Amino acid sequence: MIAMRPATLDDVPLLDLWDLEPDVIWATSDDPDAPKALGDAYWPDALAHVRHDYKYFIAKLDRWPVAGLQIVDPHTEPTHYWGEVEPHLRAIDIWLGSAADPGRGFGREAMRLAIEACFRDPDVKAIIIDPLVSNTRADTFYQRLGFRPEGIRELGEDDDACLVHRLTREDWRKIFPGE
Repeated sequence: MIAMRPATLDDVPLLDLWDLEPDVIWATSDDPDAPKALGDAYWPDALAHVRHDYKYFIAKLDRWPVAGLQIVDPHTEPTHYWGEVEPHLRAIDIWLGSAADPGRGFGREAMRLAIEACFRDPDVKAIIIDPLVSNTRADTFYQRLGFRPEGIRELGEDDDACLVHRLTREDWRKIFPGE
């Protein structure tokens, strides 16, 4: 069974290792020469700046880490990556660490847990995500979870175009009525 826990500075070596995985690089950049995932992210700094609206998690299968997740309030988070968005949203990023893990259900279960965590707050109306336009596998994955495409945008300081998707609380209840 997959469980989620907050990421800590002890996870930096693992996150650094995952940043070198070709599938993680491919999912986070359209630059074929990118040496690592997530651009110039430096994990000790990222984890040191965790706040109530900007958190990282590790999804684990028993004791084996399988995915990293970030959950942010895109309206208040400090980088303003999402630009001007309405309040009462959450944004999720997920990446599977090992090339052997896609297709095994780990991502779906980790996303289910992240979505449940977001919607535990009764004020949260919807969740947004931003896979690269080139990452059609992610589009299919998110749409199976009930996310609906909203449009293509360039977000943050990246030049990569993203296809923003949204999952409303109502759509989530239709997909997973018991949640």
